[in-house]
Amino acid sequence: MEALCSIIGIEYKKPDTSKYISVSFAMNPIFEEKILKHEEGHYIVQDWMGAIVEISDTYDLSYLRAAKDFVTRKWHKFPVETRNDWYEMKKRYDPYDPVRLPQNFDELAIANKNRTWLQSLSFHGPFWQLREWCGFEGLCMLMIEDPDFVEEMAEFWKGFVLVVMERFFEKATCDHILISEDMAYKEKSMISPQMAKKFLAPCWESWSEKARQNGCKLIEIDSDGYIGELVPVWIESGVNVCSPIEIAAGNNLIEYRKKFGKNMAYRGGVDKRAIAKGGKALEEAMSFIPFLLEDGGYIPSCDHGVPPDISWGNFIEYGRILAKMTGWLKN
Repeated sequence: MEALCSIIGIEYKKPDTSKYISVSFAMNPIFEEKILKHEEGHYIVQDWMGAIVEISDTYDLSYLRAAKDFVTRKWHKFPVETRNDWYEMKKRYDPYDPVRLPQNFDELAIANKNRTWLQSLSFHGPFWQLREWCGFEGLCMLMIEDPDFVEEMAEFWKGFVLVVMERFFEKATCDHILISEDMAYKEKSMISPQMAKKFLAPCWESWSEKARQNGCKLIEIDSDGYIGELVPVWIESGVNVCSPIEIAAGNNLIEYRKKFGKNMAYRGGVDKRAIAKGGKALEEAMSFIPFLLEDGGYIPSCDHGVPPDISWGNFIEYGRILAKMTGWLKN
């Protein structure tokens, strides 16, 4: 960011986040990371979440914990296949575990009251989290064959997150909730809106209510893919921001604004493919931005992670156009 701002002529002021409060919703303890087999250019490994996955031996185990790029993997097994697996998994999610809040939380909470930075709480949504436990296919099959089990897991996750949130809100406040919930393909959501209402909406509703009770007004869900079917469910559940609005998946921000009005705000929406092309294609892809900036409730950015086919030159071009459109750089 600093290099980009320097090149396009914007003064970069790095925010002081030394007092940012990091809250952990992750399992503790994690599973042992280990290589189970190495054959034909691939590792079969147990990752930190307990899944058995296959990756190229170009990478190592650390990529599954903190990926430096997008690593293709094949899943062989997930940690929750039976009720007994589930009972053991729950033990790793104690909301009162000291690791949930920083050791100096009291000190940070004092600074938090007069903060000049954006304080967020970020955690997995129910679809994301249950998928990590059961696998995508396994979770979808359970929704049909054993819906009570799915509701039990979702209810547990709802309660766990609520208690951790309550512990945070006892002494601090936040500006923004980010719920990671990848649950859509290129043209459709991964489950129907009706199933989303049944299994997932109770979590979103409870978390949104808890956040608003404590002065947090921005409740965001992050999901790749086509989200047009899901936005109405999210709005009903108290969510008012979504991202990253992938254009290749058929999302159209102008249409969404006309359809959903100011009930939903957005982050993202700049087609990564157009950034890679640059020139006229990029200008056309960004032509909608001034309208939404004027209308409000929109922060433009690349519509997902920046892929390697975007050259540095084209990214600078994208940054310069964006800076002009947002008023950071005068023509």
